[in-house]
Amino acid sequence: MVRPDWAPDDIDIERPSVARMYDYYLGGSHNFAVDRAAAQAMVAAVPEAPLMAQANRAFLRRAVHFLADAGVRQFLDIGSGIPTVGNVHEIARQVAPDSRVVYVDTDPVAVAHSQEILADNDQATVVQEDLRRPDRILSHPELRRLLDLNQPIAVLIVAVLHFIPDHDRPAELLRTLRDALAPGSWLVLSQASDEGRQDTERSDAEAVYRRTGSPLWFRSRSELATLFDGFELVEPGVVWVPQWHPETPESSVNAETTAFLGGVGRIGG
Repeated sequence: MVRPDWAPDDIDIERPSVARMYDYYLGGSHNFAVDRAAAQAMVAAVPEAPLMAQANRAFLRRAVHFLADAGVRQFLDIGSGIPTVGNVHEIARQVAPDSRVVYVDTDPVAVAHSQEILADNDQATVVQEDLRRPDRILSHPELRRLLDLNQPIAVLIVAVLHFIPDHDRPAELLRTLRDALAPGSWLVLSQASDEGRQDTERSDAEAVYRRTGSPLWFRSRSELATLFDGFELVEPGVVWVPQWHPETPESSVNAETTAFLGGVGRIGG
């Protein structure tokens, strides 16, 4: 396979990446043939896969608007992915031009393109790190340069947790982040669920993502709700992502087909 000019030299272009597959679902162009093949296999198993990604991106947009309207001016987007459409800093600044954003991702393509987009932006930056190392995220010089942990911050972990298995202790990872946040901070979560899905869809989806090295780990509504420990859930709680503050009643019809649950919580005080 010919390496595109935009691909960093140190990445494996023969193995699919979850970030680049997500980029493909959203109609982006920063993906390789191996990513497209894996994404197409996922679509064959679960035809709604692109709509799921789009529903998650729409949920992110609505949540960021909600938070900016609530006075949040600092955002930490962990697992931010490739900046295809609807970047957090663009969304937030529609409401509050002084918003500051730190993006975090493990995928070098996502990081490289974020760096290119943010090169002349002194209110946003990107860090190459992993949600499973929250202490390293919190202590990173770029985060400390741009965000003030003594002031409220919104932590966004959207369409990421289904790549964090229970043996990686997601509750502890989130607790580490929560304990570093000031009162009035927020948490936005979404993740894939197999509630209401056929067993064959689940097994086929799991088979596709095992090829990426980031296997899927589905959770139920109650399991996702427990990950908001220490946060006060905003109404309507943990729901299918189109049901969270929908822009129109029609946009939440058949919400369960998106297979993604999400919610927003706040630290009191």
